[in-house]
Amino acid sequence: MRIAMIGSGYVGLVSGACFADFGHVVVCVDRDESRIEALKRGESPIFEPGLPELVETNARQKRLSFTTDLATAVGEADAVFIAVGTPSRRGDGHADLSYVYGAAREIAAALKGYTVVVTKSTVPVGTGDEVERIVRETRPDAEFSVVSNPEFLREGAAIGDFKRPDRIVVGAEDARAREVMEEIYRPLYLNQPPILFTSRRTSELTKYAANAFLATKITFINEIADLCEKVGANVQDGARGIGLANRIGSKFLHAGPGYGGSCFPKDTLALVRTAQEAGAPVRIVETVAAANETRKRRMADKVLDACGGSVTGKTVALLGLAFKPNTDDMRDAPSLVIASALQALGARVRAFDPESMSQARPLLPGVGFCEDAYACVEGAHALVIVTEWDAFRALDLDRVRDALAEPVVVDLRNIYRPADMRRRGFRYVSVGRP
Repeated sequence: MRIAMIGSGYVGLVSGACFADFGHVVVCVDRDESRIEALKRGESPIFEPGLPELVETNARQKRLSFTTDLATAVGEADAVFIAVGTPSRRGDGHADLSYVYGAAREIAAALKGYTVVVTKSTVPVGTGDEVERIVRETRPDAEFSVVSNPEFLREGAAIGDFKRPDRIVVGAEDARAREVMEEIYRPLYLNQPPILFTSRRTSELTKYAANAFLATKITFINEIADLCEKVGANVQDGARGIGLANRIGSKFLHAGPGYGGSCFPKDTLALVRTAQEAGAPVRIVETVAAANETRKRRMADKVLDACGGSVTGKTVALLGLAFKPNTDDMRDAPSLVIASALQALGARVRAFDPESMSQARPLLPGVGFCEDAYACVEGAHALVIVTEWDAFRALDLDRVRDALAEPVVVDLRNIYRPADMRRRGFRYVSVGRP
């Protein structure tokens, strides 16, 4: 199959490279000429483990290419995937669909022969209907189908998620489009992932509902962690006791500073707005979104308490800035709120992250950026572990203690054992543990 991927950002590049690795011929399209030129040179614009090698291999074997020429790529394609951004619209939380609709108009003008137009971007219910209307209005003579095929990729594990998915959801309204989608995903049949064919609107809602449910699990265990701190219980043991139930499962039950990233914050807000407009408000999701924002701010208070009630004039070292390990994504990262709140309280903030510092610098004015973890903690009055990178799980704790001006560690990811840290002479504070 010949595939055109409109958008060469996170979803588009990962999806395009993986489809090419299946044996399809894929052209990734982007308006950003510098991005396309970098990709042609083998330079990935995002950090994702295994992606540079996958791109290089398939580009070398002529299955994957990059261009700014949308018309040619679409004209030669059997299927065109829309994988452009859908950020939260400023002011109201709705998904900004201008990029999706703009892509639909350009695609319509370039269609030649029967083509399946697939929305891979995360979009609200009914977006596919509007894409179909735009294409039909722009090109009444075009022969096409519009399909929803949402992505379920975890940053840091996206290639594995794409090649070994829990499920593939396809919203198709006609048999011909379904046959094309079955052929595109046929290389995965040996892995036997469930392929769920639904209506287009059901597929669109499934993506939002899935992300909202996972965000709810995270927020739930974070609030249980707060309760554990008040009553002397251990949230890690409690989460294990909860998660061992097959009806619940253990994933996304890890207490921390709140969720961030490119999906959960904007998707929960978009679902809330969609539900409000439909007259069926999702009160649980509304509460989840509000509680998550509050939690990020409260993490600064946890640091304040650990420092004796004041950080004025003190230096606080943050280890980890990206919203999760194995990515450089700073979108809605808890570190942004925590660092800003600490600065407002009078602290000097230093930071180190293995991958995200170039993205973080313009977002964190006044923060000092260090070359490694040990330089970051030198002379600091408190160390705060914000992101659980593997490199932070086995720090030389004696060296850390000796480098700190005061032996205070606030572990927002619970990667160390409280008893071990106390034995080494730290004033150690974690999340939801006595």
